[in-house]
Amino acid sequence: QVQLVESGGGLVQAGGSLRLSCAASGRTFSVYVMGWFRQAPGKEREFVAAIRWSGSSTYYADSVKGRFTISRDNAKNTVYLQMNTLKPEDTAVYYCAADRFPTNSLTTTGSYDYWGQGTQVTVSS
Repeated sequence: QVQLVESGGGLVQAGGSLRLSCAASGRTFSVYVMGWFRQAPGKEREFVAAIRWSGSSTYYADSVKGRFTISRDNAKNTVYLQMNTLKPEDTAVYYCAADRFPTNSLTTTGSYDYWGQGTQVTVSS
């Protein structure tokens, strides 16, 4: 089992920044990819970014490219999502997720085995 706990959400004005953290515990050696997803009210959960637990490969949704940066600190078993130039449409609950196996479907929720409880991000206009 892998446990994930997100933190860092909050209320910010448009154009501002936030950094989300996802602390992983348990069998973290079994993790292959870590991802961030988000879900706005009335919408489906959507992919935001992903990073391989080892190596440097990162992946982003087109809507956040150039504004968001995913990174990790393996020593702390923590993945971060630095969000800059936030827009009101970025408002959502942000979820951290872990995938144990190599996959060609990093952007789909079904590829991930473990999920955090989510953290709310609200961007005011």
